[in-house]
Amino acid sequence: MRTKFLFSLLSNCAVLALVGAGPGRAATPLELGSRRELFVDDFLIAKLTGKAEQLLHHPVPQEIAIVHDAPWEGSGSGYHSVFHDGTKYRMYYKAWQLTVTADQKVNTNEHPLFCCYAESADGIHWRKPELGLHDFNGSRANNIVITQAKMGQASPDGGHPAVFLDDNPAAPADARFKAIVSSNSPKGLLALKSADGLRWSPMSEAPVITDGAFDSQNLAFWDAVHGVYRAYWRYFTGGVTDDKNWKPTGHRAIRTATSKDFLHWENQRDLTYVDSPSEQLYTNQVKPYPRAPHVLLGFPARYVERGWSESMRALPEREHREWRAKTSLRYGTAISEGLFMASRDGVNFKRWNEAFLRPGIERTGTWNYGHQYLAWHVVETKSALEGAPNELSLYAVESYWTDRSSALRRYTLRLDGFVSIHAPMSGGELVTQPFTFSGRTLTMNFATSAAGGIEVELQNASGQPLPGHALADSETHFGDSVERTVVWKGGTDVSAHAGQTVRLRFVLKDADLYAVRFAP
Repeated sequence: MRTKFLFSLLSNCAVLALVGAGPGRAATPLELGSRRELFVDDFLIAKLTGKAEQLLHHPVPQEIAIVHDAPWEGSGSGYHSVFHDGTKYRMYYKAWQLTVTADQKVNTNEHPLFCCYAESADGIHWRKPELGLHDFNGSRANNIVITQAKMGQASPDGGHPAVFLDDNPAAPADARFKAIVSSNSPKGLLALKSADGLRWSPMSEAPVITDGAFDSQNLAFWDAVHGVYRAYWRYFTGGVTDDKNWKPTGHRAIRTATSKDFLHWENQRDLTYVDSPSEQLYTNQVKPYPRAPHVLLGFPARYVERGWSESMRALPEREHREWRAKTSLRYGTAISEGLFMASRDGVNFKRWNEAFLRPGIERTGTWNYGHQYLAWHVVETKSALEGAPNELSLYAVESYWTDRSSALRRYTLRLDGFVSIHAPMSGGELVTQPFTFSGRTLTMNFATSAAGGIEVELQNASGQPLPGHALADSETHFGDSVERTVVWKGGTDVSAHAGQTVRLRFVLKDADLYAVRFAP
């Protein structure tokens, strides 16, 4: 039986909906309004029959977006924040050099950790502006925006940044940009603010969150749907032993809290997962999905210590792997990849157990610890195909640990294209939970083969077809579109049923259904 969810708002603990397990079960109708709904969880699904299933899709590799090869950057650069700001895209990241040699083992002290800045007009071609803000080896010709220099009494760690554009309408002009960074002393997370995204100052002299491990990309953002700031940070479930290999007694986990002012945090909770094992999760990368901001999407990095084996020795850069293992076995034999998860309350997540972004074909700079750490977060960019709609760009780390630089590769995915309801040519069906809506037409993001198709039925709450909107009245919809209006024999208008409790039935053949929306 499909798992039942209890969705509750973290901000006010109000129950949203109790989702039933089938069309014959009474359930409080969901209130969809005219928002876009994705199939990244079971929220809208009552029943899948035939060969229909939820199918996880995977980003497609594109070009290297940026190489971190400046003297103040290096092979340990990562923890990227990427977002769209008006006419430009902004990127912030850790700049660090990890030097690995046969005799010196791992040297992490060639230069301090910095937070650096890059920008782009299209999210594809990136540049590092010379900002002239901070000194490095006697010169200010660099793109450094946060160092480890004290800000008043605060001691920021520029190497663990998470920067965002605050769209809280109450945010003052001097705090249009905000950041969470680790604090060296005292331990915790510092809140920073900036008017221009380049010059930063502390919002508080002391860390605003102190309960955690924080040795990762810890982050926070404004959740406009619920009217709160949310923070997500690294937490160990059982603490850490004090040996040189820094072995945790529990698991690398994720903790969250909410705040009204970005300074005072409450409602601390550890994330929970639907039908997922306890695993080592290094980052979290949680943020609202811009096209459906009531859904929080996360891209945590799964960290796996595999130990030595013939498969491990066969992976790329064996010599460097062996050198790293001299300092700590896990430096040489741990590997990582990107996962995907989704939530509607910020605490309970549907986490896909299969990899979202695998390490991929073996080549130099891959299959190592730090590989495929996804940037925070997705952005919408133009397609390389002339006439095609926009697509999603994601960015992931390569070439971590070795030589003098690391790189960030861009990946693409269709809009809303994380998970689909998929059926082969032999067919399958989806029946939704009962819901109410507002709008005049039903649109869907879908793709079929030339021979495949999707037919749609609008039902009443008990599962009976509504006159004029039965399956027999539906056109067979085929093509590949991010927003196609559903057509019945009588036309497209469904506004007569707005506000009523209804269901949808989709019959699919060699097709994928990614998202649906009732449009005004």
